[in-house]
Amino acid sequence: MSKEKNDNKKLIALFNEQPVRRVWNKEEEKWYFSVVDVVRVLTDSENPQVYWRVMKKRLLDEGSNETVTKCNGLKMEAPDGKSRLTDAADVETLLRLIQSIPSPKAEPFKLWLAKVGYERMQETIDPELTISRARKNWQMRGHSSKWIEQRMLSIETRNKLTDYWSDHGISKRDEYAKLTNIIHHEWSGLTVKEHKDLKNLEVENLRDHMDEAELIFTALAELSTRKIAETEKAEGYNPNEIAAHKGGKISGNARKALENETGEKIVNPSNFLLN
Repeated sequence: MSKEKNDNKKLIALFNEQPVRRVWNKEEEKWYFSVVDVVRVLTDSENPQVYWRVMKKRLLDEGSNETVTKCNGLKMEAPDGKSRLTDAADVETLLRLIQSIPSPKAEPFKLWLAKVGYERMQETIDPELTISRARKNWQMRGHSSKWIEQRMLSIETRNKLTDYWSDHGISKRDEYAKLTNIIHHEWSGLTVKEHKDLKNLEVENLRDHMDEAELIFTALAELSTRKIAETEKAEGYNPNEIAAHKGGKISGNARKALENETGEKIVNPSNFLLN
């Protein structure tokens, strides 16, 4: 597969398992992200289009014309599979818009945006700054250096899996979440929501509150899923769902074997919530 074709397929990025559509501008060498998708992620609004329309009017009334006018209409694939014009913005403009959206997800979204927005060699922000900020946030929550290294490894493993999905027919918004939930349930015996409930989490990222063992078994499940999908050349949802069950089960069997040997539960209620 050519690099250009591969790039064209990677038009969806994920934030906490939620897809955000994007378009690569070759001339400017930067990503443009769907503003409506960003609003949906940060606000959990049932109608992000209306939220954005009201917000855009408010910004214009407040004199923020430049920020609004920088949101270009670009064609992106809609949930029904059709290509439609939607407001899109680059990283700099999105960061300005995020300042106007009250949301506890704003700061982690900024970190995520900095990471996925400058994936190419021609970067305007040193990617090491993003890593440093993430490390600092984790350290403030009480994570050890060993845990942080494991968390970063788990991110790399996760990204390789979602890249495979996006390259092999997984594009609908709910499919990423469904596949993730299948893998998670197979290895842990719990859905993602049940695991979050066990740890008393609400909007927080579950993986940021896993201990080392939970991260390792999650990574093993996702690594196994990708390897199986690659071997079976899984294309589209159903074949990737089969791979997800198989990959998750491999990690689930390993978890049960370790629990039988140690008498200790891997999945546990501990978290890193700040008091």
